Amino acid sequence: MPSARNSVTIAKPVEEVFAFVADGTNARRWRPAVLDVALASGSGLGATYTQGVKGPGGRRIAADYTVTAFEPNRRIAFRAIAGPVRPEGEYVFEDLGRSTRLTMSLRAELSGWKKLLMSGPVQASMDAEVANIERLGGELGA
Repeated sequence: MPSARNSVTIAKPVEEVFAFVADGTNARRWRPAVLDVALASGSGLGATYTQGVKGPGGRRIAADYTVTAFEPNRRIAFRAIAGPVRPEGEYVFEDLGRSTRLTMSLRAELSGWKKLLMSGPVQASMDAEVANIERLGGELGA
């Protein structure tokens, strides 16, 4: 099962980092693979976003997702609801006073032909996604 995890310390208070990440429309500011993203419905727990990401050859792949856990200033979890691979992931926020430790993790269950043909590319994509949290500090002016 492909999975990836990365942590970064951001020189901003947890409330500010949480608010930025919780607004899924900010994804284009720190996730280069995101072509478009919009809030489709809801807010917080149950919010659903439509999202397009760069696939092979730069073509758009649907990667819509829904928020499955929402604990202010502590945790946001999500599950992809569109696309050929539907990973689950979470952001965990740790209050360090004047800074925040943010950990992002992703995992995807692949079976059958997807496991045979897509494990490597999915793992590479997940590794790149979790590495992108290092861009958050710059986007927040940290």
